[in-house]
Amino acid sequence: MARARAAAGLCARDPQPSEESCTQEDLLLAAAYVSDAEHNRNVRFETSPQTIRLYYFYNHWAMRAATNFFIFLDLSLALFEEPALFPLPFLATSIAEVLCLTAFFGRLVHFAKVTPQMVFWKDTKNICIMVTIVLTLIDLIIYGSLEAVSIHTVRWSRALRPVFLINFPQSRQVRIQIRRTFRSIRNTLPDILYVFLLFLFSMLIFSLMALKLFGDRGLRTAGGSPYFTDILEIAFELYVLVTTANSPDVMMPAYDFNWWYSLYFITYIIINTYIFMSVFLAVIYNNYRKHLKNEIRKLAYLKRHKMIQAFDILKVKVGSEFVVKEAEWKRLAKIVAPNISSSHLELLLKISDEGQKGHVDKTNFIRLADLLNIQVVTMDVKRHPLEAWMPQVYTSSLSLFIQKMVQHRIFVWIYDVIILINAVFIALDEKNALISYAEWLFLSLYITEILLKLYTYEPRAYFGRKQFWNWFDTLIIIAALVATVANATIQSASRRSSQQILDIVLVLRVLRLLRVIVSIERFRVIVTTLINIGPTMLTFGGLVLVVYYTFAIIGMEMFHGKVQFFDSNFTTPGALVCGNPALKDTAFARDRYCKNNFNDLASSFIVLMELTVVNQWHNILPRRSRVHRGAACCLEVTSGRRINYGVLGLRGCATSLGGLVP
Repeated sequence: MARARAAAGLCARDPQPSEESCTQEDLLLAAAYVSDAEHNRNVRFETSPQTIRLYYFYNHWAMRAATNFFIFLDLSLALFEEPALFPLPFLATSIAEVLCLTAFFGRLVHFAKVTPQMVFWKDTKNICIMVTIVLTLIDLIIYGSLEAVSIHTVRWSRALRPVFLINFPQSRQVRIQIRRTFRSIRNTLPDILYVFLLFLFSMLIFSLMALKLFGDRGLRTAGGSPYFTDILEIAFELYVLVTTANSPDVMMPAYDFNWWYSLYFITYIIINTYIFMSVFLAVIYNNYRKHLKNEIRKLAYLKRHKMIQAFDILKVKVGSEFVVKEAEWKRLAKIVAPNISSSHLELLLKISDEGQKGHVDKTNFIRLADLLNIQVVTMDVKRHPLEAWMPQVYTSSLSLFIQKMVQHRIFVWIYDVIILINAVFIALDEKNALISYAEWLFLSLYITEILLKLYTYEPRAYFGRKQFWNWFDTLIIIAALVATVANATIQSASRRSSQQILDIVLVLRVLRLLRVIVSIERFRVIVTTLINIGPTMLTFGGLVLVVYYTFAIIGMEMFHGKVQFFDSNFTTPGALVCGNPALKDTAFARDRYCKNNFNDLASSFIVLMELTVVNQWHNILPRRSRVHRGAACCLEVTSGRRINYGVLGLRGCATSLGGLVP
């Protein structure tokens, strides 16, 4: 019914509709369209009054916060499940997971109530969530049943938990962006397949060439192992060489034998590392940009379509054109943005009603969603409280002199010099009594600076929402003061300092030096820019989190307990091989990489971060010097020109590594 009214233009029944207003139901429907356009939501929902209210409840901040909480809880369960950083009984974690799945199912049912049935079942996101819930329940039941009879098995469904983070319809804006980015990456993959296959073919040709050149010459590595006598070993070493992680070590035996052989490796690096990886990145970038532009174009079209739908509901005919009356426009804006101030609303109306005609035309109405996304800072100049409480004192000649002094540029320069002197004292010996007393002097000067600024500037303006640097400066000084007082109190009571508090004090002292950023405008602009692009960085940070979490869960299921860390004081033979005899004579054990393991979620994330950095990743991979290279599931995501994903052959590793892989 409401849809038919929208198509006909409900408020356009009367050619002179000056006394007619749209109903509350129509305003709610139009506001739902505008809100979707404002937040870039693409949801086809039913338009009955009851469904519209359900849709508003679905998008309510409390519902979104509850969904975010259960998603966070579901992901964080990996910290408490075996192998756990903070172990909890299986019953506790399973109850928590069932609770999360129940919340996810309820959220999905709620979404099904507001969308047409055919639309709901055609949406792959909904199918993914339902399938993941069912698979998780099946895995939970099977795992719990086997654990009850003391049979340990694999919780394979834990790797599917990021599905909820990505696929929940109309979650937080960051997750919507993550989902769109994943979709762009998925659409890019077919385009890079041929480049990747050509790269593999090139690596195979060079591997065969190396086998023929070096295989029969009796060359040996620095560790005494045969050099380039096995095709699989050669292919692996050349794959590592593409990432430059084993350069020039892999070349040295051949280079020592004859310097002409260096031309082989130089040619390989030029072709595969520089040319192929550059082409690979160029293809990825161009195709990703193409698909992202298509996504943005589609988004812009859907936003315009939503705004047109809202306009068609509220439009009335004035003269020869359809418009939205000023009163209806204001009511609509208040529903979409209930916290909008009157001055902000009047500003938007002046922009939309250019001729001040008392109505908004279609072109300007469509811009409402974009206008609501623009941040408007309201400058409310207030009197200083001291001026109201003690006007004679605050406006006295001495008080005005102090205010003028604080506002002068020389005041800033003086404190810049104090910061530099403080930096010199921080670098000196902390145990010196003079240095210790100087710390109190610097703290006093910084506190005096803050008090003078609060005396000069209105406190609410000084600590405004946009005054990041004032907040940072004040919090650092207050924290340093509290930590220094606590450390001095403990030291005077027990004649010794608390190492933890002392560490905090030292860190805060160094952080105080960041105050110089406030003084140098170029620095301030750069840091402010980095802060402003934070939401965009969060999108790609979410992508990395999803990939890391999935590989961390897989790694923990496959390799937990296979590598153990021993303190340097341990003298047992097992400490030299990280608790696993299969690691004897490996670079992993020789370099004391025992803490790089998959024994809990935190350790797994650290290992994946080290692999991302690339350096020494082939040594982090526990393997012997020849063909024992199947002992890990590796992920490489390198920045810049190289992007490599790999699962290095797991077949046969249980035999070759003496049980390193289950």
